[in-house]
Amino acid sequence: MKSTVETLSPTRVRLAIEVPFVELEPSLKKAYREIGQQIQIPGFRKGKVPAAIIDQRVGRGTVLNEAVQEAIPQNILSAVREHDLKTLGRPEVEITEFNDGDSLNFTAEVDVRPEITVPELASIEVTVDELQVDDTEIDEQVKNLRERFATLKTVERAAAEGDYVQIDLRATVDGEEVPGGSASNISHEVGSKQLLPGLDEAVVGLAAGDDTTFTTQLVGGDFAGRDADVVVTVRTVKEKELPALDDDFAQLASEFDTIEELRGDLRERVTRGKRVEQIYAARDKALEQLVEAAEVPAPEGVIRDEVESRKQAMVDQLERIGASLEDYLAAEEKTEEQIDTELTEAATQGVKVQLLLDTLADAEDVQVSDDEFGHEIVHRAQRAGMAPQQYYDQLVRSGTAGAVYGDVRRGKALSTVMERITIKDAAGNVVTLDALREASEQEHSHEH
Repeated sequence: MKSTVETLSPTRVRLAIEVPFVELEPSLKKAYREIGQQIQIPGFRKGKVPAAIIDQRVGRGTVLNEAVQEAIPQNILSAVREHDLKTLGRPEVEITEFNDGDSLNFTAEVDVRPEITVPELASIEVTVDELQVDDTEIDEQVKNLRERFATLKTVERAAAEGDYVQIDLRATVDGEEVPGGSASNISHEVGSKQLLPGLDEAVVGLAAGDDTTFTTQLVGGDFAGRDADVVVTVRTVKEKELPALDDDFAQLASEFDTIEELRGDLRERVTRGKRVEQIYAARDKALEQLVEAAEVPAPEGVIRDEVESRKQAMVDQLERIGASLEDYLAAEEKTEEQIDTELTEAATQGVKVQLLLDTLADAEDVQVSDDEFGHEIVHRAQRAGMAPQQYYDQLVRSGTAGAVYGDVRRGKALSTVMERITIKDAAGNVVTLDALREASEQEHSHEH
């Protein structure tokens, strides 16, 4: 095999590869063997069909094609090693010349990792918002906690917004009962808009034993799109009673003895959450600065593939909840072009950050221990609801174990970035990474 490399851009090369016919022999033999296994010809045992018969039945062209398809990736790999290229993504192959008995000539265009000079990390300074925790935020947390410990008490009065009612429903269209349109003893929060349009307004003012009829448009079933008359009967009205805000409540809802200690703990949690947000904001700003300062170029092919896979993931997610891309576009009031532009911008920045961190990981000689890799596998397996070994075997089968390894290595490179840059808040105070360490220690203590 002979190969030459031509640089098309800082992120793309074209390999021109020539493979003498004699070097295609092993692939050709393999193709005959595999095709011989697949076809059945009377008088010949499976896998023992002579080449001449295969040429007659299947055609020499088909066999050559199969041999070439197998030989191309192998020869690209050899050329990449020979020229010491750091390739990204999939190559685009074009066969320029090939006749039976002659050498195979083809080109492969592929994205490569560009040469990047990472700026001195200590020179990077980012500013984040000042950390402020307002009393109203703590009040909000306490309110949510009280809601969780609320009790329902039956009242002898008409229903109002915020009450819970037990109701019976019966829907008819032109006097005819709607199949599946009746239900009894349903619990419903008045004003939550959880059931039928118009129901909340109809129920307000009704006491136990009262009924009324309202009109609503049906969305599913045989009568979809038709107006239905719905009779709603109220069985009971219950109001939500919130526990008193006292030390008893603190003891009921937490491990603390007094309401003051509980509020103090909530303040600490909110503060911790905001510190983590500060550090994530610093991370994003630092990476943005570094990518800009290093003038990281964007490899088009990789970005195209990334946009495609992000869009596919989006479509799959929508289908899982029974929606389509068209529904999503209508709800978001966006065109497909706008979505493509947004995905391209996000993918471009994502790929540039990866390239920067890979370069930094090389420069810092970042290593990933078996332990660190194993921890990531366990973590991902948990999220996917699978056993770690089963998850790892699946990665190996799909050839994506290397990508996970790369993610862990980039994560370590990112830690180096965060340790060396300067983070200040708007008031000029230096922000340290303690909050992140604390949060991650807490997360691990919850995991074990």
